[in-house]
Amino acid sequence: MTFTSAFPEILQTAFSLYFGQETRYKSLSEIPLDGKALSDLTGQNLTRDEHIILLLALMPHLNPQALDLFFVRNANLDRPYTEFGGWQGISHTGFLPTGETAAFLLTIGNPDNRLQIMQLFSRTHWFYRRNILRLKGQGKDEPFLSGKLCLSEEFLAKVLENGTSGTGYGAETPCKRITTPSDWEDLVVPAEVLEELENVSGWLRHDEEIRSRWNLEKYIRPGYRCLFYGLPGTGKTFAAALLGKRSGLEVYRIGLSVLTSGETGETIKNLAEIFDLARQRDWILLFDGAERLCGEDHENSLLDNRRINEEILTCLLGCTEDFPGLVIMAASLQDDPDQRFLRYFHSALHFPMPDRNARIKLWRQMIPGEWLYENKEALIQTAAEAELPPGSMVNVIRQCAVRLLTSHQNRLTAEILNAALAKEKAKY
Repeated sequence: MTFTSAFPEILQTAFSLYFGQETRYKSLSEIPLDGKALSDLTGQNLTRDEHIILLLALMPHLNPQALDLFFVRNANLDRPYTEFGGWQGISHTGFLPTGETAAFLLTIGNPDNRLQIMQLFSRTHWFYRRNILRLKGQGKDEPFLSGKLCLSEEFLAKVLENGTSGTGYGAETPCKRITTPSDWEDLVVPAEVLEELENVSGWLRHDEEIRSRWNLEKYIRPGYRCLFYGLPGTGKTFAAALLGKRSGLEVYRIGLSVLTSGETGETIKNLAEIFDLARQRDWILLFDGAERLCGEDHENSLLDNRRINEEILTCLLGCTEDFPGLVIMAASLQDDPDQRFLRYFHSALHFPMPDRNARIKLWRQMIPGEWLYENKEALIQTAAEAELPPGSMVNVIRQCAVRLLTSHQNRLTAEILNAALAKEKAKY
């Protein structure tokens, strides 16, 4: 791409200046740069340092061989130059830059500039706030600039002219958008749960007005925290997706079991990045697997006073309390959650197993009309006899659909329905 064409000359000049060789330019500041393309992509007026850092981060993707100069070895020590930085990829054999690499380029002739360079990778800089570029993967107690120079997937997609991709997060991050084709009217829950969901929906639409209209800002902070609990398949994720659809906000699900399975420091960093990105994009966050936080089973709970888990819990609750949007914790619990945990939430909603009347309503919604003929009511009553949550009912519909299609039938029979029901009930 044309906006990267100046980088080889930047790099060659940097090496010539560093090793005292003859060069066309006396400093990198003399090299002409056209920053319009990158300014348009980032929405920022780039400084020269910012421009060079972005070009450096793009090189492994657009012109990896341009970085081969960094493989030169220190002849006196027979090892790579420490000041070049760099890290070793898994399948990529080329040079991959770190913050140290950027500092090398930008401190030639001005070694006192190092602290200023570090500020470009802080959480307050627009690189971070706009999810453009970050330093990642520093080992514990290792220098800040030893982190990998990583572009977000979203920004890289813009550069490659493929639009946005996913969350703008790396594949290693358990953060996935959830949507639903259903509407609010399709939600079948007890009246008290629906009323509370209406309250949450009302807050999402009118939070600023609620706090400002009656001068409540001094008492009520932005943000709303909910606990959804109940057995698996009872509609917790579905309700969260409907809240997002009704309010026009995107909902992202994060699996706590995955998020808390790694090293503590990396987990805390991932949590902070997720909340930062959600704040920028006005997302609803749904944390799945919250039974690990609030259940009575302390063997699997983060409330068991083990230091690694306490650190993660403190970070998670702190981020949740400071988040100005909606955070939902979904816990697969049959009983009421640990009382010590409930005080962190503005509301706690129990999603019970549907009773018979609710199951009848759900089956009438789910079973396609063209599947039914004169035995319609009998089949619905048969299906409603099985005490299944909505998620399992969907599995029954799926099994029936496969059977009908593969057997070239158009009508649902009692035989097909009962076989699917039996298969699903066997899981309980």
